[in-house]
Amino acid sequence: TGLEYTLSLAAITVCVGAVFGALIALMRMSRIAPLRWIAAVYTEIIRGTPMLLQLYLFYFALPMLIPILNKQQYACVAIALTCNSAAYVSEIFRSGIQAVDIGQTEAARSLGLSQRLTMTEIILPQAIKNILPALDNEFIMVIKDTSLASTFFIGDLMTQCLLVKGATYLTIEPLII
Repeated sequence: TGLEYTLSLAAITVCVGAVFGALIALMRMSRIAPLRWIAAVYTEIIRGTPMLLQLYLFYFALPMLIPILNKQQYACVAIALTCNSAAYVSEIFRSGIQAVDIGQTEAARSLGLSQRLTMTEIILPQAIKNILPALDNEFIMVIKDTSLASTFFIGDLMTQCLLVKGATYLTIEPLII
């Protein structure tokens, strides 16, 4: 059960975080100054604060702001992890896109491709090879970060470990397993 919770939490976090991260990366590279500013502030605040603090804020403040999330521990933790992951993934996407030689953009634009076509057909396919290894690392980090969710007893691996420890008085064995 704990493995299911951990893997589902990690999968949700990485999938949704990747989508939001890509959007934040595009906002950060936008020509529209307010979008750039909002994305930069979001990324710097999320990346500059501890994950446990973010979990506490989302766990306690989110149900106050959105009453439907009251008593939805799993959803609050998933949203917190997703917001954290999106900030890191946005930097992964941004660096991957910026790693593509500027000459590729210039060549596509000189051939008459629009900015959107240049990005989707020329830049992103080349950037993917730079992005994928870092996304794998982010997935591993998310799996590690899900252990912090045990603070709220949502059923992940660490929560199950604490339950076994309480029932059997064994400390090391559940941690090793």
